[in-house]
Amino acid sequence: MSRTILEARDVSVRFGGVQALAGVDLEVREGQIVGLIGPNGAGKTTFIDAITGFVPCRGQISVDGRDLTRMRPHSRVRAGLGRTWQAVELFDDLSVAENIAVAAHRPAPWPAVRDLFRHRGPSAERVTETLEAVGIGQLADAAPNELSEGQRKLVGISRAFASHPRIVCLDEPAAGLDTDETAVLGKQLRRIGDHGTAVLLVDHDISLVFGTCDYVVVLEFGRVIAAGSVEQIRNDPRVTAAYLGDPTDEDREG
Repeated sequence: MSRTILEARDVSVRFGGVQALAGVDLEVREGQIVGLIGPNGAGKTTFIDAITGFVPCRGQISVDGRDLTRMRPHSRVRAGLGRTWQAVELFDDLSVAENIAVAAHRPAPWPAVRDLFRHRGPSAERVTETLEAVGIGQLADAAPNELSEGQRKLVGISRAFASHPRIVCLDEPAAGLDTDETAVLGKQLRRIGDHGTAVLLVDHDISLVFGTCDYVVVLEFGRVIAAGSVEQIRNDPRVTAAYLGDPTDEDREG
């Protein structure tokens, strides 16, 4: 059995009188893609924010056996916990390759940009390796304003992988993509997982989640109501009632 990369235990978040997450347990193993789904407001993005250090939480978070619970967000990145954001913001005056080089560099962003042009940034080989891993090596010299929305999303994912994390949390990577772009995204995510990187995928596109993930966890009102294989989740009556609706309609969004 592959080793556990991300282990989150009893993760709870409260915003004033609202219990956003309540005792969530989740783990992702090496090379595994785990989907985290649920209706709007279920707590999916809050969970990513909690484990990556952007909102206070109770519980315990570890990556590759290292306890990250009290670390600040940048320290969690250095420990191997990467993430993307729903909105992809790129440096429009830099090429795709230069955007990846900035993300791969350890210091704060602007010193990284300065060092990049002083030729002290990450090697061209490392940037090329990252782009090829996500399947967009041909876009290295392109400007961000020349990219489709799907390509921008893949660049955002490439940036998350640029520092060679042990696990990456993807927050709604298919939002705004058409069917063809989503299919390409799914193939690239599966390729990344097959190369050993652990992935936690949050998305409303059930066809993407069911077609890509090895394991799925379902949240409702901040609590886990089901967890299992795609087939188990597809046929779970609690999930059908809370989220999927008609079990024959795999494309329905929550």
